[in-house]
Amino acid sequence: MGPSLSLLERVATAQETAKTSEARIAEILHHMEGQDASSALTQELRAATVSLETLAADTFSVFESRMQHHFKRGPFSRKLKARLLEAQKTDLAERVHHYYLAVNVLKHGKGASYRELLKTPEAPFVVKPSEDTITDEADKAAGLVDVTVPGFFDGLSATLREAYHFLEGEKSS
Repeated sequence: MGPSLSLLERVATAQETAKTSEARIAEILHHMEGQDASSALTQELRAATVSLETLAADTFSVFESRMQHHFKRGPFSRKLKARLLEAQKTDLAERVHHYYLAVNVLKHGKGASYRELLKTPEAPFVVKPSEDTITDEADKAAGLVDVTVPGFFDGLSATLREAYHFLEGEKSS
C-alpha cells in the first residue's frame, strides 16, 4: 500500500475521474440525440451519472473529514460558512454552503437541503424539481441535482481547494 494522498491530491484525482465520466456522459447523450435511446444506452447513462454523483459526495465527505480538526465540535459546513463570512469571504461561504446542500441531496434525496436549494436561484448548478426526475425506491436522490452539467465538478473542486487554502492559511497565521 502506497502513501496516502493529500487532500488536494485527492480532489485533483477526483476531478480527473469526473472529467472522464463527463466525457462518457456527453458521448452517450450524443448517441441518444434525436433517436429513441436503447435500454443499454439508458442504463449506461444512469450508471455513469450515479458514479459521478457518488464521486461528488465522496469528495466532499473526504474534505469534511480531513478538515474537521479546524473546529472543536458541531456541524463542519455550518461552522466553515460562519468562519468564511466572519472573514468576509462571502462568495466562498455561499459556494461551500451550496455544494454542502447538493451533497446532502445526493446522499439523502428530498428533504430540507433540497427545499433550500430549490429556493436558491444563484446556486452554481442545476437543481431539478422532483417531478422532472425519475426515481425509484432504491435510488431516491437520482437526478435531483444535475451533476452532469458542464462545470459542476470543476466548481466543486475549486470551492474545496479555496476552502482548504483558507483554513490552512488561517492555521499558519
